[in-house]
Amino acid sequence: MNKYFKYLVWPLAVAPLAYLAIVWKDLPETIAMHFDLEGKPDRYGSKNELLVMTIILSAMCAGLYFILSNIYKIDPKKYAAENKDRLQRIGFILSIFLSALTCFIIYTSSKEGFEMSASYVYAGIGLLFSVIGNYMHNIKPNYFAGFRLPWTLHSEENWRKTHLLGGKMWFVGGIVLTIVSLLIPAKAGAFVFFGFIAVMVLIPVIYSYRMFKAEQLLKK
Repeated sequence: MNKYFKYLVWPLAVAPLAYLAIVWKDLPETIAMHFDLEGKPDRYGSKNELLVMTIILSAMCAGLYFILSNIYKIDPKKYAAENKDRLQRIGFILSIFLSALTCFIIYTSSKEGFEMSASYVYAGIGLLFSVIGNYMHNIKPNYFAGFRLPWTLHSEENWRKTHLLGGKMWFVGGIVLTIVSLLIPAKAGAFVFFGFIAVMVLIPVIYSYRMFKAEQLLKK
C-alpha cells in the first residue's frame, strides 16, 4: 500500500484548491478568516487571502509527506531504513489531516454567519494523536520523529519502552480527547485540550528520564 501513497498524496493536496474553485463564485468579498473560542468570527479578510492560505496549506500537505518519506536518507542512526515505511505512513496521515482541515476552513469561510466551534479542531487533533500513537511503538531510534531525547537516543531499550508507553497514551488519550472535546463547551475544551497534550507529552518524558537515572545508578 505504501507505494501508492506518493500518488494519492497529490489528490489530497489538490482537493482544497478544487473545493475552493467550486465555491469561489459564491464567496463574499469579505469573509471570516479567524474564529474565537465561542465560534464567532474575530477577524475578516478578502477571499484572495483565503486563496493564498489554501495554496500554502496545499503545498504543506504534499511537502510534509515527501519530507517524512525521505528524511530517513539523512538519518545517521542504523535503523534509518527500517523507519522508512513507518514515517511514510505518518506523513500520509498528516497530509490527510491537513487537507481535511483546509477544506474545513474553506467551508467555514464560505458560510456567512456560520459560528465555528474550536471543539471540532480539538477533536480532529485528538484523533490525529490517536492514529499516530498507533504507529509510535514501532518507530526505531532516529533523530527526526518520536521522543528524541538524549537518553532515548543513547539507549535502544529506553527508546523502546518510552515509545511503547507513549504510543499507548497517545492512542487512548487521543480517543478520549476527541470524545470529550465534542461533549463540553469550547472554552472549557481549550483547557482540556492543552491539559491532555501536556500529560501525553510529559509523562513519557518523565518516565524515560527516570529510567535513565535508574540505569545510571546501576552502573555505579
